[in-house]
Amino acid sequence: MTVQCDIPFPEPKDTVLLGHGSGGVLTQRLLDQLVLPTLQSESYRTMHDSATLDLPTHSKGRLAFTTDSYVVKPRFFPGGDIGCLAVNGTVNDLAMAGARPIWISVGLILEEGLPMGELQRVLESIKKAADAAGVAIVTGDTKVVDRGHGDGLYINTSGVGSIEGDMAIGPQSIQAGDSILLSGDIGRHGVCILAEREGLAFESAIESDTAALHSPVLALIEAGLNVRCLRDLTRGGLASALKELMLASQLSADIREKDIAVEARVRGACEMLGLDPLYVANEGRMVAILPQEESERALEVLSRFSVTADARAIGKVGEGPAGQLTLESKIGTRRLVEMLPGEQLPRIC
Repeated sequence: MTVQCDIPFPEPKDTVLLGHGSGGVLTQRLLDQLVLPTLQSESYRTMHDSATLDLPTHSKGRLAFTTDSYVVKPRFFPGGDIGCLAVNGTVNDLAMAGARPIWISVGLILEEGLPMGELQRVLESIKKAADAAGVAIVTGDTKVVDRGHGDGLYINTSGVGSIEGDMAIGPQSIQAGDSILLSGDIGRHGVCILAEREGLAFESAIESDTAALHSPVLALIEAGLNVRCLRDLTRGGLASALKELMLASQLSADIREKDIAVEARVRGACEMLGLDPLYVANEGRMVAILPQEESERALEVLSRFSVTADARAIGKVGEGPAGQLTLESKIGTRRLVEMLPGEQLPRIC
């Protein structure tokens, strides 16, 4: 039920968020005049404790479900912000299971004192990213916490997707001899966030790679390719993702440094800061593992999409030892790649 009241709600640019102790009326105004008009889909306007949803006609009985929270600092950065990051991250988690994203929820944790203009900007970014991905925002929640207890804004998103094929996409399906494809250059998101935090100046800003990956993934599946496993390269980067997959599959992997693209500015920043690009976070990159004989056709499919246009084969899966990841350097030497004991960069998503 919508509460009607005569208390004015200032324009976002002129005010900051009031605390939760301000009473339910102003909270309702926040929802009615800012959050709901920006995020609510025409098809899902029933105000109730849960959204009641009909499965798509193309659904064949399997659903994928994921949830994640976003605490990135700073909230706005070249190439994106916490809003589009939250949507893209949830869409990508569904895509890595081979699912077509359908619905997402959005939970907002807002700190007293957050400028309303910032909130509006984030909400508009969430809506734009959701519309671009073809996913409906069907439910959500808003909470306001005391000043000093929320660092401005946190977002939780959950997503539901439809799995249309019968493939079991995951580490259990990886086989020795499979090809490992990387969808694009690595390290941009992590370096972008660090540069913004530390005020590092470059001739031109390094932009985050945040993007939704479901379209190329679904194209691989629709092309009839035998996709064994997919993994997006978020915290821990390429090295951690592949190491985790090899441990889970009890196989090994060999990758080639010469085939792993790193933008020159990103590489330079990593060298200056003592970071290894293999471990730096990405928010719009993935690896796809599939049979060696299907590698070229998969690359041709990926080349049709801007987000995966520079995809390359970077290595192959071996029989063991279980969990071993080996990197062949540009000069032909080989070294073992291990998991980092901790995060290189905290709060990158």
